[in-house]
Amino acid sequence: MLRIGLISDTHGLLRPEALSFLEGSDFIVHGGDIGNAAILETLARIAPLTVVRGNNDREAWADRIAETELVKFGGVRVYAIHDLAQIDIDPCADGVRVVVSGHSHKPKVEERDGVLYVNPGSAGPRRFRLPISVAELRIEGGAVSAHVVELAS
Repeated sequence: MLRIGLISDTHGLLRPEALSFLEGSDFIVHGGDIGNAAILETLARIAPLTVVRGNNDREAWADRIAETELVKFGGVRVYAIHDLAQIDIDPCADGVRVVVSGHSHKPKVEERDGVLYVNPGSAGPRRFRLPISVAELRIEGGAVSAHVVELAS
């Protein structure tokens, strides 16, 4: 079984609770609005890291980060993009099983047409009354599941 830790919208704040949750991940995907390069360095020490640039990642350190990434974990294709409204592929037609996004700060796990859409929510500064959260993706054989975890704040 593979455990992929999902995090998004850190906006420069990497909470200890988020780091604890991500420990033991086989891989980590960050859905953008990172905030600074130090966050990526810290996450990369935990597990191999895939990251996409968010709309607030505008400084020079973020220039090398792509807006989308397509990765394969255990034969399962995962597409990452910050803002789901800007998706530029047809996940079902392109054989993508999971789409990971961020941007809205609203955690959500939803399956549509055989594609699992996961937004881990925001792990950074609280926005409005939305929860502080992260998520995980579990892949075992061809089975894929995801769940969101609210962090104490």
